[in-house]
Amino acid sequence: MKAYQTEVQVDVREARPARLTWHGQVYPVQAVLDEWQYGGRWWLGERPRTCYLVQAGPLTAELHREDGEGGRWWLARLQD
Repeated sequence: MKAYQTEVQVDVREARPARLTWHGQVYPVQAVLDEWQYGGRWWLGERPRTCYLVQAGPLTAELHREDGEGGRWWLARLQD
């Protein structure tokens, strides 16, 4: 997988990612393959995150959502 750590727009349905917009292209999420919690690097001030491995069209992407109100979405990695 290739690391990106880029902020992206994600539409949510039933508290899970439903659609990813990256580089102006929309990718519907067909499947959430895995979900886990990441505590963040607290010593750097990172917020805890909920992480998802999703299949979105041709992309297999690892998405992170910062926990708490107004949490941003990040494209952490894409499978090559």
